[in-house]
Amino acid sequence: MAQHAGKLILYNTLGREMQTFEPLVQGRVGVYGCGPTVYNYAHIGNLRAYVTHDILTRTLRRMGYEVTYVMNITDVGHLSGDNDEGDDKMLKSAEERGKGVLEIADFYTKAFFNDTERMNIERPSVVCKATDHVGEMIDLIGRIEANGYTYLSGGNLYFDVGKFPTYGELSRRNERKTRARVQEDPNKRNPQDFVLWFTKSKFEDHALVWDSPWGRGYPGWHIECSAMSIKYLGEQFDIHAGGIDHVPIHHTNEIAQSEAATGKRPWVRFWVHNEFLVQDKGKMSKSSGGFLTLQSLADAGYDPLDYRYFLLGGHYRSQLQFSWESLETAKNARRSLVERIRVLAARAGPERLDQGSCASGLSEQANGYLSAFNRALEDDLSTPRALAELWGLIRNPDIEAGEALACAFDMDRVLGLKLDGVARAAMRDGDDSEWEKEIERLIAERTAAKKVKDYAKADSIRTILKEQGILLEDGPAVTLWHKIQGWTAPPED
Repeated sequence: MAQHAGKLILYNTLGREMQTFEPLVQGRVGVYGCGPTVYNYAHIGNLRAYVTHDILTRTLRRMGYEVTYVMNITDVGHLSGDNDEGDDKMLKSAEERGKGVLEIADFYTKAFFNDTERMNIERPSVVCKATDHVGEMIDLIGRIEANGYTYLSGGNLYFDVGKFPTYGELSRRNERKTRARVQEDPNKRNPQDFVLWFTKSKFEDHALVWDSPWGRGYPGWHIECSAMSIKYLGEQFDIHAGGIDHVPIHHTNEIAQSEAATGKRPWVRFWVHNEFLVQDKGKMSKSSGGFLTLQSLADAGYDPLDYRYFLLGGHYRSQLQFSWESLETAKNARRSLVERIRVLAARAGPERLDQGSCASGLSEQANGYLSAFNRALEDDLSTPRALAELWGLIRNPDIEAGEALACAFDMDRVLGLKLDGVARAAMRDGDDSEWEKEIERLIAERTAAKKVKDYAKADSIRTILKEQGILLEDGPAVTLWHKIQGWTAPPED
């Protein structure tokens, strides 16, 4: 990968401003990303967060940093709200399915990573389950208690936000606004106080409980992220990422309890939050029902990378409106990108394809696109601008095919659209199975277009295939295809 030595500018939610990123330790970056609560399939709105984390960590690595990316798996103690209220998501899911809580957690953890793999999201450096780190949570709660920030009430141990003067600094929420959102708990001194350890709750015979200095029970949700991030990244680290919905309570509580335990401030230097994926009815959530999973999109004929492309087309800090029409637009754009890469691969030939790197000896024009691509990522991870530079590169007739491919592959190490595999499948000798599947897919798409009298689309697909050396013959029942005899890649435009 071609590394670049520019400066990364990130919007830091702590401070609400763009800031130049500098790591605590030169050359190394610690990133913690809030992971899934594994009681159901991830919906496509959830997956937006993990694509954001993926772009962030890939960009940091592109810039030459050694990145440790830690993600938690919440498999215990998460209620349906952030406020220590509501139903226990894990227990409710287990009861509905007639399974044990840990069985449910294991099943949906595997399903989650299956989804992220299909979307070409790189696996974190460390994946840590809450149930494996209860000891660390108990130890951290003990430090908070020893420093005087807790009280026992009604059998539960609470964090006393009144003793933490900077509480709400991240969210910038005042007490009156927060009081309106948080349900009253007669055991709390302040509505904003939150539970560190439950021994009493509305759930009798809770499925997972542990012994602790405060009685047999289970941890509050917020403490797990503090305990596990501190274990793997230290008492101060560089970046904490997650969805914008975590700002008002979950991340605000994380900061309070972590700084109360360690006495170090700031606990995290940069907070990176992605906005919601929204539909006509509002943000997508599991609690509202009718949410879409990645498999829902696949069942409707979309590749998981079509959805990744769709997400890259919006800036992570902007709400992104989902519709089937917009996903179709992304699908067609990605298909066009794939076809252009195939044309370039055919022109470049296998020898040039294997030469690889675009790090040196670039033409002025190619270098211009690559530099602009880097600047887009450096400017708060602007993937829409980065995509535009990729398109400009591969459409430029003055850039030699092999050079364009090498630079496209380099860009794709951040974008994650598997363009290198597309090109190599096109050039693979003696094994055309993947390309043949793609031809059949395009023919089926063309047939469907003809049925609805979209002849412009049908003609476009015929032209795309002809450019690849494939001739179509329409029969009364089916469309046949064959390679044009003696076909060679066309000359440069």
